[in-house]
Amino acid sequence: MRNLTKIIAPTLVAALGLAVAAPASAHDTHRYQSQRHDSARHTAVRNASIRGDINDLRRDIDRAAARRAISQREAHGLRREAANIQRLYASYARNGLSPREMRTLQRKVDRVHVALRMERRDRDGRRG
Repeated sequence: MRNLTKIIAPTLVAALGLAVAAPASAHDTHRYQSQRHDSARHTAVRNASIRGDINDLRRDIDRAAARRAISQREAHGLRREAANIQRLYASYARNGLSPREMRTLQRKVDRVHVALRMERRDRDGRRG
């Protein structure tokens, strides 16, 4: 009887341990999938955000050129920079935007916005 207790007791403890751990591991998997889904959703939000910023930038350049706030030469240079940002975005977006890539794109868009603002204010009709 004593030998039977030595064998059965550890087996029961191990079985109970597995029974308790199994639901916990299933819960962790669900949480991981939920986090992965959340990060995919945020990537979609980041994509839409930067796409909108690039489109707004192009619209602002076209509007400034149409109103003759900047010269056609200045507008051409700014459009070229916006097109470069668009190509970079397309390259980054193939695998989804990381936060670092998002910051890089946003920084470039902001620089072109600042350049546009400076071109509007200089009133000389020349680039630079």
